[in-house]
Amino acid sequence: MDSGRRQLLGRWGAVVAGVVAPVALHRHTAQASHARPDPGAGATIATDLRTGEGAGALARHERFMWLAVEQARRNPKWPFGAVIVGTRTGEVLGWGVNTGAENPMLHGEVVAMNDYVRRHGNQGWADTTLYTTGEPCSMCMSAMAWADLRRVVWASSIDEIRRTDIIQIDLPAREVAASARSFYHPELLLGGVLADHTNSLFEEAQRLRRKDPDAPKPT
Repeated sequence: MDSGRRQLLGRWGAVVAGVVAPVALHRHTAQASHARPDPGAGATIATDLRTGEGAGALARHERFMWLAVEQARRNPKWPFGAVIVGTRTGEVLGWGVNTGAENPMLHGEVVAMNDYVRRHGNQGWADTTLYTTGEPCSMCMSAMAWADLRRVVWASSIDEIRRTDIIQIDLPAREVAASARSFYHPELLLGGVLADHTNSLFEEAQRLRRKDPDAPKPT
């Protein structure tokens, strides 16, 4: 695959400020993205959380990712959890977990987006950040592009999730975003936050599914 299609888009926007509920923090190192911004896309996003501006934002990203993990634990065999927060306020505005066994479209991100709309209406997406335990699939990333949800942070990558026998469309979230560049201009697409923890979560989910092979399978 052409490496230029996997590049990060956009710029670092305002960092997330605080969390509205107490969260037990653990120290995990985010996976660094070593992609070089595509000069043609005008991208200036920091690509390594361990240095520069990214290092200062990591703790805030982790706080909200722990909330996504708490959502994921509601479905231990399919631990895809997501939360949507106000980028400037840190207020949690919507949340959800994968319920794809009921409806194939109800991935964790879509459930969280539906919850947001119920609470706040179909508005204000550009001022939010979505945190999810797994890299958004092409359906979910497309929904975020249509909504103009400009900041997306995920933990485990599609490749890591596939290693635990969960089927995934092999289309990275950044590539989906790049394909929508005519109308979608994200400020932050960041992977690997708490990935060491969520990778273990998906591995445990794989063990649980093997013990109960007849469990409903979300799509």
